[in-house]
Amino acid sequence: MRPLAVAHLTALDLAPVDLVREAARAGFSAVGLRLHPVLPGATAYPVASGSPAARELKTVLAGEGVQVGDIEFVSLTPQFRLGDHEGLLAAGADLGASSLTVSGDDLDHARLVHNYASLCELANGYGLRVDLEFMRWRAVANLQQAVAVVTGAGQGNAGVLVDALHLYRSGGDEQAVAQVDPQYLRAVQLCDAPRSPPPEDLIIQEAREGRLLPGQGALPLEALLGVLPTHVAVSVETPSRLLTNSDRLVAAYQATRLLNY
Repeated sequence: MRPLAVAHLTALDLAPVDLVREAARAGFSAVGLRLHPVLPGATAYPVASGSPAARELKTVLAGEGVQVGDIEFVSLTPQFRLGDHEGLLAAGADLGASSLTVSGDDLDHARLVHNYASLCELANGYGLRVDLEFMRWRAVANLQQAVAVVTGAGQGNAGVLVDALHLYRSGGDEQAVAQVDPQYLRAVQLCDAPRSPPPEDLIIQEAREGRLLPGQGALPLEALLGVLPTHVAVSVETPSRLLTNSDRLVAAYQATRLLNY
């Protein structure tokens, strides 16, 4: 049975220590942690390397037998400054994380590739991968654009995170994923949704609070998993207004384990 992680957005109201405990109770072997806000003022739980909070979290992780998969979330905007994120990388390394998740939010392709490559170089010193997640409403909006940035960066720790919802909402499918060099496919986030998208002005809302559990919608998740290489890290990201946080984690784990992969 492949390890299964849960993304922090599934239960973002839970601080890291509580998330780890609830995730372990549900059956997950790893968690993603939102240590940096998506936008200024958005929910996040910064943890400084070596701080009392970091020591407590490491103790809980060890006690529950849970690992940290990815830390998030850095937006590669035109204003991106590499030095602003070294503390985040240090914190992730201290917690034993495998990767940092970023988005591409710069229409200047050359500058975006340069900033992404620079971040990969810095992250490599901390033993972290840098996974670029594409989203329909961002500058890097689809799989092909994400692959172009990752290949352009030319870094061994560069990869693409395939979120099932973003893949299908951006016009992609599992056949497109199968065409990507497997070395660039590093992680997948699973959820479900109706096959037809909502109105354009509700696309972001669906992604942030309207996802369905695997098996409750019409996305071909088993087909997607079938084309991904076996080394890909698998996590569940199912933020929903319909379940409490603790119930959401249990339901997400149980529903995903029913998939044939």
